Amino acid sequence: MGKKVVDAKEDSNGNITAVRLSGNSSFTPVKTAMNMADRGQIDNAHSVRPTNGTKPHLRTNPDNRKGN
Repeated sequence: MGKKVVDAKEDSNGNITAVRLSGNSSFTPVKTAMNMADRGQIDNAHSVRPTNGTKPHLRTNPDNRKGN
């Protein structure tokens, strides 16, 4: 079983810069987390790499919780 995204850190513009993974006390840079998601090491997220010029990002999978 892989890790899960449990928290996120954003910059002053609201862009996610790092995520905290289950079992970790420190944050992981989003680019590293995207590579981990590509390798199937993160259970509740996937990386999105659009071809239309939008920047790549990490997206968590739906969890049916309205507060998210």
